Amino acid sequence: MAKSRIPIVVMAVLSVLIAVMSYRFAFLTLTLSFPDMLGHLEQRPLAFILHISASPIALALGAMQFFPRLRSRRPGLHRWIGRIYGLAILVGGASGLLVALGAKGGIAASSGFALLSLLWIGITANAVRLAMAGRIAEHRRWMIRSFALTFAAVTLRLYLLGFMAGGMSYTEASPYLAWMCWVPNLLIAEMILRRAGARFVQYRQTL
Repeated sequence: MAKSRIPIVVMAVLSVLIAVMSYRFAFLTLTLSFPDMLGHLEQRPLAFILHISASPIALALGAMQFFPRLRSRRPGLHRWIGRIYGLAILVGGASGLLVALGAKGGIAASSGFALLSLLWIGITANAVRLAMAGRIAEHRRWMIRSFALTFAAVTLRLYLLGFMAGGMSYTEASPYLAWMCWVPNLLIAEMILRRAGARFVQYRQTL
């Protein structure tokens, strides 16, 4: 396996694992599956169920779109996966915004998760708009930003493990997780896009 593909494979494996684990409520009760989220179940049950149902779909499908062979050999499938991905984000983001309003951890947690939901929907909508306009290169750049936010589902859980190892509960960690789960992801995506753009400019200058 080429070294350049290893990060993509790791990202895809983590995404699928977290997406599958998120559907544990299909086999267990919601109370057992999300003991730290009982407040959301009581206050906004429909929004919470929509969020935990749609968001894992976006996570799993978004990871698949990073494999070049899918895009080149099955463009029709790539487009349909993209449509479902966008719809899942619309549902998951809108419901996530409602859930964020009652997030544990106070205003810091609520504002962080709410901004994530708004950016998730807005950035993905722009990526879809660019695809529909045939501006594929720009579309791909915005989809990278979109998935950086989608991948917050993975990074949140990884950071949470660290906080729990330090003796903090989910509620105590929420004000930090609400920002840490997505801001670094978006910054890394921008770094990747800038480097890719710089390499492209250098290549054009040598022609």
